[in-house]
Amino acid sequence: MSDYDVDLFVIGGGSGGVRAARIAAQHGAKVMLAEEYRVGGTCVIRGCVPKKLLVYASRFRAEFEDAAGYGWTVPQWSFDWPTLIGNKDKEIARLEAAYTMTLEKAGVTIVKSRAVVADPNTVQLVDGGRVRAAYILVATGGAPTYGDPIPGIEYAISSNEAFYLQKLPQHVLIQGGGYIALEFAGIFAGLGAQVTVVYRGENILRGFDDDVRSHVRMHMERHGIKVITGCKVAAIEEMGSRYSVRFSNGFEHTADCVMFATGRAPNVAKLGLEEAGVETAKSGHVIVDEYLRTRVPWVYAIGDVTNRINLTPVAIREGAAVSETLFGGRPTKVDHTNIPTAVFSDPEVGVVGLTEAQARARFARTDIYRAMFRPLKATLSGRDTTVLIKLVVDGTTDRVAGCHIVGEGAAEMIQMAAIAVKMGATKADFDATMALHPTTAEEVVTLRTKSASYAREAAE
Repeated sequence: MSDYDVDLFVIGGGSGGVRAARIAAQHGAKVMLAEEYRVGGTCVIRGCVPKKLLVYASRFRAEFEDAAGYGWTVPQWSFDWPTLIGNKDKEIARLEAAYTMTLEKAGVTIVKSRAVVADPNTVQLVDGGRVRAAYILVATGGAPTYGDPIPGIEYAISSNEAFYLQKLPQHVLIQGGGYIALEFAGIFAGLGAQVTVVYRGENILRGFDDDVRSHVRMHMERHGIKVITGCKVAAIEEMGSRYSVRFSNGFEHTADCVMFATGRAPNVAKLGLEEAGVETAKSGHVIVDEYLRTRVPWVYAIGDVTNRINLTPVAIREGAAVSETLFGGRPTKVDHTNIPTAVFSDPEVGVVGLTEAQARARFARTDIYRAMFRPLKATLSGRDTTVLIKLVVDGTTDRVAGCHIVGEGAAEMIQMAAIAVKMGATKADFDATMALHPTTAEEVVTLRTKSASYAREAAE
């Protein structure tokens, strides 16, 4: 490819772009990667990793409280927000350095600059440099959105700013009902703040199983988080160090921090995609085929910028697939079915596969196995908490089509359950697996009684 400066130019140094660059370089390709902010992208710098660190911090409060039931006397404890944020920043800096070192060891050239697509084989850097590339990979991810403009929206923060607050807010209002909104609700509440969640839909966690949605909401409200549904923030007014918030239903609320977690949009602004002939949808996401290739044969796109399944492991798998396809001699498609996911809320959620509603719409017969119980740990601590475990089964084939867990350790459990679901395990396979006692996870293989069974009407 002597007509080009590089074989692959990656725009975006997030998890997906880093993986694509590294694997391409290992296959012998000459690779350049441009990142205008910090190597590591949303997940490492201001997403999954720092958020999980804050989640860990927020859970110590409950552990201190529960310790008394187990005979521990915990001295008067206190929390310091600046210490947490400072230590978080040190860890993120360490991870960024590790990502950078990994790329450099693989032979990838890193350019700390904004880059845009000038034409199907040319990337323009903001410093005026131009790079000719045999292939261009767009891996620019997504960015927080605030929805429709409202008066006072400039006073609201997104998840990006939440990681760098100077002090812990005492009363937080969060608009949104998805992953980010509920995770930050749990973080702030666990660290001692009063939290109110407002969501325009009828219930939080749209797209999740209805039992999961109800169970999470019940526990959030039981543990002091106020959840308001069926309305949204209509205006925000500054009142000294606090904010007066008016809802669409006319009610008013006050808070010293207003956070919008209403979703993310593909980060494609002024990237030059349309000028280069790359097709995008009305939402802005890049349209790709099964091999992650855009309408322009030399331009590929992965991860959140394609707005399909916006999860870090998906972007990583897609980045690897592109490099294997282009430089590994092994055309690779990514299977987007039965991808496990977790919400690190309080309580924690882990799911894989179909919801009950999805299964009932798809299968001739659907069997539901469900258990809700108090975990052993809560018996001595006295904590008012329950675990939900639900299996969704294709009643014709006996295949487990969905597994839903709400409770402590749900994410860890669902990763293992996802292997069985992905392999097509049946309910009989689950039943034949010996339980590990005493654990919460044993309930996954000891559910014997159907809680419900549905058959589609013949007319359908």
